[in-house]
Amino acid sequence: MIAWLGTHWQEAAYGEASRLAWLRPLEALYRRGMSRRAHAYACGDKPVWRAPVPVIVVGNITLGGTGKSPLVAWLAEWLAAGGWHPGILSRGYGGKLPKGHAYPLWVTAETPVSESGDEPRMLAEQTGVPVMVDPDRSRAARRLVDAGCDILISDDGLQHLALARDLELVVVDGKRGFGNGHCLPAGPLREPLERLRSVDAVLVNGEPAFVPPVGVHGMRLSPSGWRRLGGEREPLAPLPFQTPVHAVAGIGNPSRFFATLAGLGIEAIPHAFADHHDFGVEDLAFGDGHALVMTAKDAVKCRGLAPFDSWALDVVAEPDDAFVAWLEQRVAAWGSPSCRSPSFESPSFESRSRGT
Repeated sequence: MIAWLGTHWQEAAYGEASRLAWLRPLEALYRRGMSRRAHAYACGDKPVWRAPVPVIVVGNITLGGTGKSPLVAWLAEWLAAGGWHPGILSRGYGGKLPKGHAYPLWVTAETPVSESGDEPRMLAEQTGVPVMVDPDRSRAARRLVDAGCDILISDDGLQHLALARDLELVVVDGKRGFGNGHCLPAGPLREPLERLRSVDAVLVNGEPAFVPPVGVHGMRLSPSGWRRLGGEREPLAPLPFQTPVHAVAGIGNPSRFFATLAGLGIEAIPHAFADHHDFGVEDLAFGDGHALVMTAKDAVKCRGLAPFDSWALDVVAEPDDAFVAWLEQRVAAWGSPSCRSPSFESPSFESRSRGT
C-alpha cells in the first residue's frame, strides 16, 4: 500500500481531507487491524520481550519525517554524558544484507549503506555509540545488552510492540502536524490520535501551525555547520560555496530542508526525492557548475557519487528546557548507570567512552 504514496497523496493527506474520503472504508479496516494487533500484544496472545535494561522508544504516528532521528542522536549523546552506555537499535529501512549474511547487523561508519540503511549509518557516524540493525528489534536489543549497553534507544520503534519499553517519545512536525487527522490510507496517521494519550511525552518540532495537545514539549532542529562529503567541516558562515546551489533531499519531508536553507539566506534550486531514495550519479549531475547541498541522511549514500563541491548541512536537535528537566527525573528513577566496565566491540564507542 505504501509504495504508491506519492507527492499527490501526501498533499491530500496533509491538506484537504475530502480528497481522500473515498478511502475511508479502507481506513476503517486498517484501524481495526491495528486495534486487534495492539490487543494481541496487550493480552499476551503475542509475545513481548522485556530487556533487562531501560528502553526508550522514539517514534511518530505519522508518515514522513518529523525530526526523530536527530532527537535519537541527541538522546544518545545526552545519556552518554550522564555516564550511561547507550545503544541504538533500528529496523534499518532501505538496507538489505547480502545473501548468506544474517541479522543482527552491527553498524559502523564503514558499513555499506546498502546493508544498514541510511538512518542507522548516519546515527553511527554522528554518535559513535553502538548501532544495531535488525527487523526483529528484540533480537537487536539482546545483542546490544550482551555487548554491554545499559540503556537502549529504539529509533522509529513506536509501532514495534514486540519489544517492551520504559519510555515512549513521539515527535510531531510543527508545520504539518497530523495532516487531515485520518489513518492510512485516507490520511497520514500510522495510529489514531488517541494513541498520544498513552505515550510518555510528545515533542513538537518547530513552531506549531496547529493547536498542540496539552502538555507537549517543544524542540527545534538547528543547523550546526557544513561538511564536504567525505571531507572537511566548515562553519555556517561564511558559506564555503557560491550560490545559487542545487539542494537535494531524499527525506520524509523535503520541504523542511528547503525551508531551512531559505532561513539561512541561501538561494537554492530544490530537487525533492522519495524518502530513502537510492541515489545514482545521474540524480546528482546537473552540469552547470553550481554547488550541491543535501541533508546528512542523504550524504551517507552519496559519497563517491556526488561532485567535489557537494556539502551536507548538519543539524542538531534542541529540546526545550522543560523536557530536559522532565527527562532527568524519569531517567533518575532508573537508578545510576551501570558501574560495570563492559567490553564493547565497537572501536569508536570504546574511544568515546574513554573520553579520548
